[in-house]
Amino acid sequence: MTIHQHHTTLQDIQSPKRELYPPIEPFQSGMLDTGDGHQVYWELVGNPAGTPAVFLHGGPGAGCNPNHRRLFDPEKYCVLLFDQRGCGRSTPHASLENNTTWHLVSDIERLRSMLGAEQWLVFGGSWGSTLALAYAEEFPEHVSALVLRGIFTLRQHEIDWFYQAGASYLFPDLWEEYQAPIPEEEREDMVAAYHRRLTGDDEAARLQAAQAWATWEGRTISLLPTSAATAFGDPHFALAFARIENHYFTHGGFLDEGQLIGRVERLKDIPAVIVQGRYDVCTPATTAWDLYQAWSRVNPRVELHWVGDAGHAVTEPGIQEQLLAATDRFA
Repeated sequence: MTIHQHHTTLQDIQSPKRELYPPIEPFQSGMLDTGDGHQVYWELVGNPAGTPAVFLHGGPGAGCNPNHRRLFDPEKYCVLLFDQRGCGRSTPHASLENNTTWHLVSDIERLRSMLGAEQWLVFGGSWGSTLALAYAEEFPEHVSALVLRGIFTLRQHEIDWFYQAGASYLFPDLWEEYQAPIPEEEREDMVAAYHRRLTGDDEAARLQAAQAWATWEGRTISLLPTSAATAFGDPHFALAFARIENHYFTHGGFLDEGQLIGRVERLKDIPAVIVQGRYDVCTPATTAWDLYQAWSRVNPRVELHWVGDAGHAVTEPGIQEQLLAATDRFA
């Protein structure tokens, strides 16, 4: 019988919390022409001679914000951040055409090549963790380390938990508002019902659905209520966020069921840190645990850090502290 040693930690909820690195502006930015109808915004921050890293934002469809730059020591890292197809500063806005996981993986690889980095650290939270795993499993030779938060692998039960039944038991009042744009007779498949509205010709219905979809997520991702949730209802943001998320979830992330955890042996030589909020309602802890159990069987350099007083958001103080510790370590 093999005794399996777990590299897991539980953060003391009384521990001091670290601030992000100071605000920083890009030293270079541009647009990647994908050649199939998209212009992808990218930027570089930090030290041009530093350890290369790529930041993969969530959603899909959320885009990057200036605080994401601050998760890395600017003296030690050269970080590439980009807005994935159809969102943020990338164009065309909210476009679903030629917009799949594998298009994004290809974009990441083109950006690595543009940067001239043989290997880079790949950092992703929530949907960013999905994309990080998909990319790393395709190109393990180009990944020096992985830092993942709020693990999401798009298995059907993960989508159902948040959008059909599960999280609804914890936030019944907010769930009612999420259900509101959908007639009762269509509620047996909420993702499909939203898809019809988010891709339909009725502009008012499209926007109403987008705001309800986005606001549901914005109001449930942190352990305690936060004013940041209101940003999710911004019409410009919500349209890309809801349309792109729903498009990906309708198609199971363009992945086979269980694919990312099933192929984790490809990552057997890559050091990794997983950071997971214990009370994450959006991507519950069971997925991080499933990933860790499968991965740690083939890779002794994978660590799972539970944050005892956190939900899903990157802004949770305990999560932020663990992410900063991870990027510091791999610098």
